[in-house]
Amino acid sequence: MATAEYAIATLAAVGFAGLLVLIMRSDEVRGFLLNVIRTALALP
Repeated sequence: MATAEYAIATLAAVGFAGLLVLIMRSDEVRGFLLNVIRTALALP
C-alpha cells in the first residue's frame, strides 16, 4: 500500500514539474520573473 502511495506522489510531482517547465518556456513569464529578480537584487 505504501509503495503505491509513493508511486502516485512521484507521478504527481513529475506532472507538476512538467507543468512548470511548460510555463517557464513562455517568454512573457520568463521576462516577468527575471524582472522580479533584478528588482529584488537591485541596490537602493
